[in-house]
Amino acid sequence: MSKKFLTDVIVQSTEMPAVAANRLATDIIEAIKTEITGTGRFTLPDFGSFVVRETPKRTAMNPRTGEKVPVKAGATVRFKASPSLKEAALAGMKKAKRKAAKA
Repeated sequence: MSKKFLTDVIVQSTEMPAVAANRLATDIIEAIKTEITGTGRFTLPDFGSFVVRETPKRTAMNPRTGEKVPVKAGATVRFKASPSLKEAALAGMKKAKRKAAKA
């Protein structure tokens, strides 16, 4: 999903001008970022949750040279889908497979 996709959905559902919808999409994305950086978590019911996870300091291997390289500790954002989203995705996959089998 892109910001343009989000903007287009807002325009279609609210008949709002594209400039205002783009500003609204930007504000929504910024609000989500602020919540994640502030609390370390953001949850949308019936969609899923974004959680900040720390990554430990480790040693990796350069695949080109085989040399061991130190990797700093850091953080990453992980997404966990809600059960209803998982169920909807599975139903969509099954429907697509049935449609492909008919063709």
